[in-house]
Amino acid sequence: MNLTNQQSEAIFKLNPTIVTIRGNEAFDAEGNAVTYDKAAVQAYIDAHAYMENRAKEYPSIPDQLDTLYHSGLDAWKAEIKTVKDKYPKPK
Repeated sequence: MNLTNQQSEAIFKLNPTIVTIRGNEAFDAEGNAVTYDKAAVQAYIDAHAYMENRAKEYPSIPDQLDTLYHSGLDAWKAEIKTVKDKYPKPK
């Protein structure tokens, strides 16, 4: 079983000694297998999910610039705030 990109990213962020992941196994610089905490990996993913959700829903940069140009800063802020409110940052 291969890990998802989110899982791999979380493993690297939580375990600085891990330099390689093959399948679902992690290894240090010397090629030694390294055990990682799967619950911590999932907790990291859950805590950072809002960022990915926001990124998917924000308008493209050209559309944001268009809103700024045609409707002004307050309209742009309102557009962005809608997405931020939908996916709030965890406390």
